[in-house]
Amino acid sequence: MTGAPPTYAIRSRPNGRLTARIARSMLAGDGLEAFWSWYTERAARSTHRVTRIPLEELSGWSTDPETGDIGHHSGKFFSVTGIDVHIPGAPVPRWSQPIIVQPEVGILGILVKEFDGVLHCLMQAKFEPGNANGLQLSPTVQATKSNFSRVHRGKAVPYLEFFRDSARHGVLADVLQSEQGAWFYQKRNRNMIVEVDGDVPVGENFIWLTFGQLHRLLGVENLVNMDTRTVLSCLPFTSQDSHPLIVVPEDDFHQALVRSCSAVEGSLHSMPEILSWITGIRAQSEVVTRVTPLARVPRWHRSGGAIVHENGLFFRVIGVDVAGGSREVASWSQPMIEPSGNGIVAFVARRIDGVLHVLVHARVEPGYVNVMELAPTVQCTPGNLGALPGEARPRYLDVVLNAPPELVRYSVALSEEGGRFYNAVNTYAVVEADVDVEDGADYRWMTLHQLAELLKHSNYLNVQARSLVACLHSLSS
Repeated sequence: MTGAPPTYAIRSRPNGRLTARIARSMLAGDGLEAFWSWYTERAARSTHRVTRIPLEELSGWSTDPETGDIGHHSGKFFSVTGIDVHIPGAPVPRWSQPIIVQPEVGILGILVKEFDGVLHCLMQAKFEPGNANGLQLSPTVQATKSNFSRVHRGKAVPYLEFFRDSARHGVLADVLQSEQGAWFYQKRNRNMIVEVDGDVPVGENFIWLTFGQLHRLLGVENLVNMDTRTVLSCLPFTSQDSHPLIVVPEDDFHQALVRSCSAVEGSLHSMPEILSWITGIRAQSEVVTRVTPLARVPRWHRSGGAIVHENGLFFRVIGVDVAGGSREVASWSQPMIEPSGNGIVAFVARRIDGVLHVLVHARVEPGYVNVMELAPTVQCTPGNLGALPGEARPRYLDVVLNAPPELVRYSVALSEEGGRFYNAVNTYAVVEADVDVEDGADYRWMTLHQLAELLKHSNYLNVQARSLVACLHSLSS
């Protein structure tokens, strides 16, 4: 080796100013009249149509005559296959089901830019065939690899270059996160927030909104989509400083919520204790999954052009034909998962020494990459419980269902991912209750700053918990 050694210099240091800038944007939540005017106009001009069709009539898709698996003729996008699951000791130790296999890593990205000293997010009014109300607020870029690689030979994805070449800009968040482990097999997306300084042309389906305005809109049913919620949860809303970022002296709950965002306020369990608990459960949990041909999945069969469970519960695999004028292609068809009913996703919250804690559940699902992820206290579809053993009923479901109205801090119906799930709607809730947790149980009390610390990394919080983290932050703005 010859020549002078390379010269290195420290280029990056902790940026305490970023959290203050985010806080300033969170406080700017007024002025939504222009948004509603824009959104109403976009909805009125929407020409999208979704028609249910038999799986056998899907254009561009076929069923393998030997396996029964459903796949796209390109071999891209996704496929529907079967999975056998064995979790010894679980309330339901064995079952089989259809599942979506989508090995590609997509991009969920929000572009941010400062206007007059306040951070704004470039949001998109995006149609998805499974959305409960058509247009929902999505990230700047919400695309699978097949989409942004233009396998469909359609239009290019706007603003993709900011996320494909993010090193040229300021990266505020960039982390691989999972999606629904009950319906996807090891699906992950890249959750990104990128800040730009230069001019950004704004397309007709896009609008700049502050973090505070987005948080206000999280109080509207089926408006802010799942992908936006998961990306928002990855922002560093919390502080390592001695004082919380935002002081909201409304009542004891809001003060406890704000204190929960500050690491110096303390927590019931330390982070090493939490990480040891997570590692222990992952090490001890035995989960055996085996991808199997869809035609050999017991208790599921084709009926009326769909794939259904023999008792009609859980979900069904359906076909849809789509005309979407504002999308990359004008029309297409695809299989989708349709749940059997609406679900409940809830955090039980409790103030401990004046600091808000939420009760997280160590939840094992067959589609997770790493066996277990932290989930909300309650995550279920009540209509399915009658077909399951009594011990499968979520431990704190009655606490949520019977909560006094004054202790329900948040309750809004929100859609799940509309590109794969048809009319999948859950009521997302935060309920205060003084419940005790047994030592050694698969539940733990955690603060928001602890959840934020885990969200810097992959595969710790499931997508439902990430949505609730975004909803909790909306209560402080």
